Amino acid sequence: MSTSNPQLNRRRFLQSAGVVCAGAVCAQAAKPFDRPGRAVLRLSLAAYSLRDFFKPTAAPEKQMDMLKFVDYCAEQGCEGAELTSYYFPPNVTEEFLLQVRRRAFLRGLEISGTAVGNNFSLPSAEARGLQVAQVKRWIDHAAVLGAPHIRVFAGVAPKDFPREKADEVAVAALRECCEYAGKKGIFLGLENHDSIGTAESLLRFVKAVDHPWFGVNLDTGNFRSADPYRDMELTAPYAVNVQVKVELQVDGKKQASDLKRIVRILRAASYQGYVALEYEAAADPFKAIPEALRELKALLAAG
Repeated sequence: MSTSNPQLNRRRFLQSAGVVCAGAVCAQAAKPFDRPGRAVLRLSLAAYSLRDFFKPTAAPEKQMDMLKFVDYCAEQGCEGAELTSYYFPPNVTEEFLLQVRRRAFLRGLEISGTAVGNNFSLPSAEARGLQVAQVKRWIDHAAVLGAPHIRVFAGVAPKDFPREKADEVAVAALRECCEYAGKKGIFLGLENHDSIGTAESLLRFVKAVDHPWFGVNLDTGNFRSADPYRDMELTAPYAVNVQVKVELQVDGKKQASDLKRIVRILRAASYQGYVALEYEAAADPFKAIPEALRELKALLAAG
């Protein structure tokens, strides 16, 4: 009969990661980013906002590809463009990545980052290895693009895979990817997504990974709690990228985001980086996105 103790094994793992646990709460040496001076908030737009128009079934006059998206961001007065990986060709070439980078430069844009759809919460080491390889491949692509940040997930665990064990293997995979990303000068930002619905659950991951090239991809619409603005306040000091949505959830109920309040939270945290609109609401994005960008641009510039 095995004498292994899952609780003890998890505690040992977390201790080896520099984490001290008391009950369900973990804390360790990872601290908020040191950002002297005032907040610097730069406007970007996530390609995910126009997701339906990257599909081949989109109307020809609204059909989108990554080069057209870069042009669209420039036309909307953005400073950056977040180039979601899903909308590149499946076997994207370095030649095309450089073409996109050149177009962004000529349009006066920075590529604020990209995003991958990984799942590190899998029981199979082989399956996780494929996910890690995918993220590393996009780290290489981000380096070619000149993108300083990649949004990543912890992932969804199968029902028969305990969440605590899934967290353990996800932390290990995230740390491995951070080691690779840091050598290329690229930050990985963990989004509050899937199993991560509160500031506490998000910061547990950040503190367990504890890597200088790792932080929070703060998605204002993805917290699932009674007070998402409190979640934003707690996580903003750890943010390496911010995705703003025009709607958020309060106790599972959708409501309009208070963009002015969100910007105040970012300023109070001395956040210095990109604020990317990620539009997911029901209204026509070609009408709603310009309006939301104009409002955000004014708020970010208000100082």
